[in-house]
Amino acid sequence: MRVPTPRIGVLALQGDFACHQRSLAALGAEAVRITLPRDLDGVEALVMPGGESTTMLRLLDSTGLGAPLERFVRERPVLGTCAGLILLARESGELPFPTLGVLDVTVERNAYGRQIDSFSDALDAPALGGAIHGVFIRAPRIRRVGPGVEVIVRHREEPVGVRQGKAVGIAFHPELTQDLRLHRWFLERVAGLSLPSHAAVPADRERA
Repeated sequence: MRVPTPRIGVLALQGDFACHQRSLAALGAEAVRITLPRDLDGVEALVMPGGESTTMLRLLDSTGLGAPLERFVRERPVLGTCAGLILLARESGELPFPTLGVLDVTVERNAYGRQIDSFSDALDAPALGGAIHGVFIRAPRIRRVGPGVEVIVRHREEPVGVRQGKAVGIAFHPELTQDLRLHRWFLERVAGLSLPSHAAVPADRERA
């Protein structure tokens, strides 16, 4: 029996959305760019990429996408990375517009330092099958985790990935590695979607 191709939205107002599209396509999903409210029609889950959180919030307001997006993330699966985590968090410091607030966490923007302070390191991710590699670029820090939030990834005991219901937020950039396990886990375990069998990725690539 042929498995229908999952249709996944990638917020494409600003940031590294193209890298997420490539990761989703490698898993056999149809990755569509979301720039206007009508683009959310027929989308089964959403990825919000890294970028500039302030710019993203301003663009959500100017495009009219803010309210439809807020309704979507309160009902459907969403994965936010770096700036995407900031937009999903309940508290993220001073910003020009309110965040979406679906993750009960407090996030400090750019807490790992400037661009020059970017780094990569091994992360502890039992839900994904063990260690994964994380790339941190002007990354936010998760300073508080609410009682209903599950920590799914840690860096030296510090939370860098969290889940609350269908909302997942991570501080690093999985789309900048060849490891597709986080995207696969989000689609299969969080969103409950089936991926085409022909899109299976060799284990050596998933663990690169």
